[in-house]
Amino acid sequence: MWSLGDFSYRPDDYESEKASNGYLMSVVAVMVGLPFPVVNLAATLFFYMANRRSAYFVRWHCTQALLSQAAMLAMNVPALYWTLSIIFGDDTVTNLYLSYMITVVLFNILEFIATVVAAVQTRRGRHVVWWVFGPLADVMVRG
Repeated sequence: MWSLGDFSYRPDDYESEKASNGYLMSVVAVMVGLPFPVVNLAATLFFYMANRRSAYFVRWHCTQALLSQAAMLAMNVPALYWTLSIIFGDDTVTNLYLSYMITVVLFNILEFIATVVAAVQTRRGRHVVWWVFGPLADVMVRG
């Protein structure tokens, strides 16, 4: 899911801590607003906006964290809507719903673990590149 990347720059402690906090924002937001998937994205977006003019290492990791939260939002919003339509509407639990929910839960668990690992590694000054979001962060931060 991630690699330590090909990054020769060694950030100082301040940069490492800021980059790590970019990932931790979404973890803290999970604890605060668990049923509402937009809370994670909002917390990460706020931290990204506050650090968009920071050192490259910080900006890059804030961007990668933001991209991962946007992808999770795209999965979690339909899951929440579908669940609420079953609880309060006329929809019923189907095999399709169960398979989607299992997929969403697995992706959320994977993303949570990857976020914690990335936060720890970046705090140590290591450049963590996620398979999908790393190349996108490269394009967005350099472009």
